[in-house]
Amino acid sequence: MDGPSESHPRAGVDYPGTWPAFRQWFPDDAVCAAFLERLRWPDGFICPACEQPGGWRVGDGRWWMCVGCARKTSVTAGTFFEGTRTPLSSCFAAAWFVTSQKQGLSALGLQRALGLGSYQTAWMMLHRFRVAMVDRERLSGLVEVDESYVGGHEDWARGRQTETKSRVAIAVEVLDPKGFGRIRLQRIPDVSKASLIGFVKASVEPGATVCTDGWRSYLTLPDHGYTHERIVMTDGDDAAHVAMPGAHRVASLLKRWLLGSHQGAVEPQHLDAYLNEFTFRFNRRRSQRRGLLFYRLLNQAVRTPPAPYKATIGGKS
Repeated sequence: MDGPSESHPRAGVDYPGTWPAFRQWFPDDAVCAAFLERLRWPDGFICPACEQPGGWRVGDGRWWMCVGCARKTSVTAGTFFEGTRTPLSSCFAAAWFVTSQKQGLSALGLQRALGLGSYQTAWMMLHRFRVAMVDRERLSGLVEVDESYVGGHEDWARGRQTETKSRVAIAVEVLDPKGFGRIRLQRIPDVSKASLIGFVKASVEPGATVCTDGWRSYLTLPDHGYTHERIVMTDGDDAAHVAMPGAHRVASLLKRWLLGSHQGAVEPQHLDAYLNEFTFRFNRRRSQRRGLLFYRLLNQAVRTPPAPYKATIGGKS
């Protein structure tokens, strides 16, 4: 099979389009490894150490030896899949279930679907996929930027005050008065200029128009190449909802998703991974081809560094 087209992958050629087709495509680990190899090296093996193309297979066929530096590399080395003891066929099935469920699924749901003996294994597998769900393309055009707070309940809190909740920065492309495009989300330590301007620079292309409220931390946006539209709100939450509909809509959907799909049981240290998943799903919400989402997720997984088990599992949610 020729290597898949990165920009225009084709159902039935580059990825399976249905669950029955998935089962035929990936009957065992060897076939899964060959698929990962095509994703990782579509133009042939390239040594990750010396970056020289060319080599030959060794061992069981999953290993390559570089023609230049003679280093041996497996198809999973340095990727999301490195170090996992779960069969590749199970990892692939998990990726299919993750992308075929519109709202996602819990670790318990994945454990039941795959017949895994350990909840911990299911949680770790899901977490690794969440880490891989990174959207790196920055937003453009007219972009709303605001912050929200997730986790816990604070009756006393007003405005940007919080002691127990996690702060989440939100950026939303505004396509027309009633339409929203892509989003970017990120947990931030505070609402300082360094945190908020840093989020905008990582999430929005220079030259875009950034719409914010009157918070002073946003005042230097023009110094970084953005057109800044400030909306000073003094009439409470209703005015904020009307003036920043995209950000408020996304914040509402995020909180509902965390409470519904995950029962709100998300530890702050893992929140970024859940924000990755929500963003991945939201930005592809109109996709009718679940097989393509599966392909995109695996394509990102082979470009995601391995996540050490002990460092990740601590305080799991």
